Order: sequence, then C-alpha cells, then structure tokens
Amino acid sequence: MIRRVLGLLLAAFALAGCQAAPSPAPPASSPAAAVTDAVPDCTEELPPEAHEVIADIEAGGPYEYPRNDGVTFGNREGLLPDEERGYYREFTVETPGLNHRGARRIVTGGPDERDPEHWYYTDDHYESFCEFLPDGR
Repeated sequence: MIRRVLGLLLAAFALAGCQAAPSPAPPASSPAAAVTDAVPDCTEELPPEAHEVIADIEAGGPYEYPRNDGVTFGNREGLLPDEERGYYREFTVETPGLNHRGARRIVTGGPDERDPEHWYYTDDHYESFCEFLPDGR
C-alpha cells in the first residue's frame, strides 16, 4: 500500500511541471496526511480554460456540462485527502480542439459549493492532482 501511494505521488510530481509546496513532514502513521502534504501546488500553471470554470463555480453555475459538473467526486483513486462522501465535487475544464469532455477537471472540496475550502486540478483524468488557489488568491 505504501509503495503504491509513493509511486502515485512520484508520478504526480512529474506531471505538468507542478512544483511541490514546502511543508512539514507528516507522521508516518498517517497515510491521509502524507497524501495531503504531497499534493503539489500549480496555482501559476493552470490553463486559461480553468479560470472560466473557477468563475462558474463561484457563481454557482451554469456549467458547460450540467449533467456532469458539480456532481460528487468519489476520490476512488485515493490521491486526495480522505473525506466523507459528498465533500468533493468535480467540474470539466474543456480542452481546445476536442469534441468531448476530455481529461481535464477541477475538483473542489468543502461544504460550500461556491466557496470551496480546497481546489485541485488534474489534466490526466484523476491519475494525478495538483492544488491551487483560485485566481492566485
């Protein structure tokens, strides 16, 4: 299990040039804490289309894909911190040139859909994540 988590974390660092934010080392007995601290920061590296989605989220919609956006993200991959079901929501970030949803998503976390506590981005359909602050806040 630990090897799998470490492998996934290393893959996350290698993708999209995301840089890890410095943080204190988590206790070895806390896998969720290890994942939380290991999610790299990508605030400066979001694609332009992500900023449109951020504005839609903060406005409470409407969304480009209303059947898919704003729905619960289950975190089945276990790459984000462990939370109760319903804590995370996912939103499509369009990829120019594609005629389908593509692989890019924003996943938010927190009880308030319009003002989430956490913002995550993936460009590889949940294989890796980086954390960001909306509009560089």
